[in-house]
Amino acid sequence: MYLHSNPARAADPHALPNAEVFYVDERTAKLSRERPDLSDELNEPGWYYWPCFPGCLPDGPANGPYASERQAIEACQLDDSDSIE
Repeated sequence: MYLHSNPARAADPHALPNAEVFYVDERTAKLSRERPDLSDELNEPGWYYWPCFPGCLPDGPANGPYASERQAIEACQLDDSDSIE
């Protein structure tokens, strides 16, 4: 799910969502633990977010895991930085 890290920007028709919230399941986390050369960020199951425009690669590391999607969204919006807008 893509969202605005700053909810006030959602009303701006020219502002793209700038963050993605996603779930990492146990299987994916296990693969990440087994292959740290591929990713050392997603090694626990749960909800994560990272700065990312739709259709683009992430602009930074994943943050998480969080127990719920709502917690990941709230953390993303609390961690808002204009540097990713």
